[in-house]
Amino acid sequence: MALITCSIYSEVLQLTTTMTVIIPQQFAHLNQSKNSRNDGRYPTLYLLHGMSDDHSNWVRYSLIERYANEHQLAVVMPQADLSFYTDMTYGNKYWTFITEELPVVARSLFPLSSAREDNFVAGFSMGGYGAFKWALRHPEQFAAAASISGALDITSTTIRNLLGDRYRYIFGEHDPIGTEDDLIHLLAQTNDSNEVQPLFYQCVGTKDYLYEMNQTFRLACEQTNLDYTYLEHPDASHDWNYSDASIKEIMNWLPIRP
Repeated sequence: MALITCSIYSEVLQLTTTMTVIIPQQFAHLNQSKNSRNDGRYPTLYLLHGMSDDHSNWVRYSLIERYANEHQLAVVMPQADLSFYTDMTYGNKYWTFITEELPVVARSLFPLSSAREDNFVAGFSMGGYGAFKWALRHPEQFAAAASISGALDITSTTIRNLLGDRYRYIFGEHDPIGTEDDLIHLLAQTNDSNEVQPLFYQCVGTKDYLYEMNQTFRLACEQTNLDYTYLEHPDASHDWNYSDASIKEIMNWLPIRP
């Protein structure tokens, strides 16, 4: 596997930003590695970081490179700052950057498949929220989406208190309830959609401080027709031990084509 950290210029953000990429390595004695498609392009997991993290944390605190090697899966880990993967009211347009510009740039630099069935998104904490929002708003882009200890209810008092004044900088003066930043609202729209939806996987520990909002999302999700997997783990907390174990299980769960 190759581990690459690269600086790229974003036209959306109008600044240079960073992403870390794990990509299967081809060898001279092989025409291609075992999981590349006929065109030599790899299935890809977009892996999103949490609110106090950056693009490097998955590599620093988990065994993601080893797990990616086992599945011969490319992993793209972008930088999104403390944006909740939104076009911030007072800040940068990270939603547009992540969902529109990033895949185009990543595929121009690396041999990544653009086929829906070869693309997945997952994340931890704020990244779990970003992963589900991306999959719910653009189901045509992904075969599966996963959240680990996700901050899945941005309308909750917990999130408002965590962010303080930053909440207004991100979501603006108006309450985000019922908007396209509200996952519960997005879930309610799925039953009226004719689009094929991704598989969804949600996991959380019972000692996680975001446990209650994960139950709010769980109840809402169970009212939909989504193909949905939920797991909770007794005594697990909001930490990297749990995230590392969970991303390993998620990569085993992903519908990676043989």
